[in-house]
Amino acid sequence: MLLEVIALDARDARSAQDGGADRVELVSAMASGGLSPSPATVAAVRAAVTIPVRVMLRTGPGFAADLPRLRRTARDLRAAGAEEFVLGFLDSSGAVDPAPFDALLDGSPWTFHRAIDHAASRPAAWSALRDLPGLDTVLTAGSPAGVTEGLPVLTAEAASHARLLLAGGGVREHHLPALAAAGLTAIHSGSAARPGADWSAPVDAALVARLRDRLRVGA
Repeated sequence: MLLEVIALDARDARSAQDGGADRVELVSAMASGGLSPSPATVAAVRAAVTIPVRVMLRTGPGFAADLPRLRRTARDLRAAGAEEFVLGFLDSSGAVDPAPFDALLDGSPWTFHRAIDHAASRPAAWSALRDLPGLDTVLTAGSPAGVTEGLPVLTAEAASHARLLLAGGGVREHHLPALAAAGLTAIHSGSAARPGADWSAPVDAALVARLRDRLRVGA
């Protein structure tokens, strides 16, 4: 199973890699649900690790697209070394807004983030996402409240969306058996990779390794 770990800086990213993570999601401002990092942070992380790094492309809380600002941010992040992105937008009706993707992406692999958990209709959101170019991951907790509440949704959706589904949003070790049994093949970890599940603490390679080991043996 793929293990993706949230990093806020180069130290986090190195610890994630040392613990056995397959990929890093690089963000800032977790109090706002994760915003774009600075170009300097992107450059430092790309220099620090060899595993893939997906960079958040989100310039403010909520899921509306400020396209001019996003274009500038994407340009600056690419110049710093970003090659893969995490992004997702909803229109005023709560439907997936596909318009920004052509303007912001260049065919590289990307993740649609947890905007899907806030969509007016999950089936409609999945339908809109299915054929977007370059999309290979949809990060979802199954609920705006997180994986504990969304677990039944995630396990139900695994049958039809396992290829894209990345389970994240408060994943803990006790969630892993049900997720693995449902056939999910990708897990996203944030606070569980930090001592005390505290965002002010750095990623701990030993905690990442513990998650990696649980996934390696099928949770």
